[in-house]
Amino acid sequence: MTYSRRDILKIGAAAGFASTAPSNLFAQSNSAVPLTAREASLQLAPPDYPQTAIWGFDGSMPGPVIRVRQGGRVTRRLVNELPQATSLHWHGVRIDNAMDGVAGLTQEAVAPAASFDIDFVAPDAGTYWYHAHNRSVEQVARGLYGALVVEEPEGPDVYRDEVLILDDWLLNPDTAQIDPDFTSRHDRSHAGRVGNFIATNGQYGHSLDVRRHERLRLRLVNAANARIFELALAGLEGWVMALDGMPLEAPQPVSDTVLLGPGQRADLLVDVVAEQGETAYLVRVDNGEGFVQSAFPVIAASSGARRDAPQALPPNANMARPDLSQARHVRLHMGGGAMGRLQSAQFNGERRTFRQLVDANQFWAFNDVIGMTDDPLAVLARDEPVRLEIVNDTSFPHAMHLHGMHFREIAADGTLGPLRDTVLTFGGETREIAFSAHNPGDWLFHCHMLSHAASGMTTWVRVT
Repeated sequence: MTYSRRDILKIGAAAGFASTAPSNLFAQSNSAVPLTAREASLQLAPPDYPQTAIWGFDGSMPGPVIRVRQGGRVTRRLVNELPQATSLHWHGVRIDNAMDGVAGLTQEAVAPAASFDIDFVAPDAGTYWYHAHNRSVEQVARGLYGALVVEEPEGPDVYRDEVLILDDWLLNPDTAQIDPDFTSRHDRSHAGRVGNFIATNGQYGHSLDVRRHERLRLRLVNAANARIFELALAGLEGWVMALDGMPLEAPQPVSDTVLLGPGQRADLLVDVVAEQGETAYLVRVDNGEGFVQSAFPVIAASSGARRDAPQALPPNANMARPDLSQARHVRLHMGGGAMGRLQSAQFNGERRTFRQLVDANQFWAFNDVIGMTDDPLAVLARDEPVRLEIVNDTSFPHAMHLHGMHFREIAADGTLGPLRDTVLTFGGETREIAFSAHNPGDWLFHCHMLSHAASGMTTWVRVT
């Protein structure tokens, strides 16, 4: 897909603003570095608007980029200076269950003025992120997230390695303050909480100066509550190297668009092909039109020619393909929502009519059950292969995230796709994923459209 300069420049004023990347912090091995969740204010909207009150880790948004080398330890002390209890989930990391950060399943929420010590090994190189996992629909929407970068022993040869966290914010258009209605029935029953202000790394007009023929690594993270980002390149040519942190077997040229549902990530290697004095763009596609997501003004020419196409990133260890011939079949039927066919469902141990569920602000069911129960979706033996069929019998997309493990989607011809931790399903679709239950513990499986998770779309699996 190509975009004319006129299409891309619909918000061309977004190019040329100064860049302020999130701070980088290498994980330390022997001390618990404080990571403080607290209230703060920042200039989220354009300069003629007031600052926006947010919640952020260390008072910033996004929180600091935590970098650790593959196999290194991440040690942090979550300090809660918020008026609510919180917890911290490390999205996409094959982590010890006790460190997964799911309030009510793997730990108690961290009360205001309390703290929680985090200590885990980062086994896999790749792009991951951390975010609040108590009252997530509100706390993530207020800014409680950041990136975790686990670096390969020998990474690709690039000029720069940049994290780009994509998000949208639901702001009052007059005051630039976050809309405080996190229980909207419309949001919960439809597509979710979709913002009216779109940013990269918390910035209006995100911009990075580059040189022609430089090669960049762009680590893209979709931190939005519900928005699906469809992305294209202009003045950049590149390859998808990894999805959800896991390297592809071969780099995939970006010839069309890259689709990222909430929680999903993509690592791109891109070469700057725009001329000196021009601007390259990461383009967001909405309803077939291109808009600037991030701008890359070409301030000079590099000294060398373009490099050859990159080689694949080294694969992460212990990611064997599951044996489908021996796999257990588990079915997850998703129902409910606006324009759905849900007539009744189990909620808090009782059968409720849809009208009663609406009154309780609950709209979505997994296998006829709304929300978490004492019984898991499945109890799996360690290393047991699983085929999980996901039937989206609703009118809306859902980004389904499995904690603690990665999976592969089973294609129509029976082949296995790339490793993912979040799969995007659209209304009326049936998808099937496969994985080996290698990580013991209780693992959440939920929709990462966070309004949907708050109104029914959560379950869990137990690996013994």
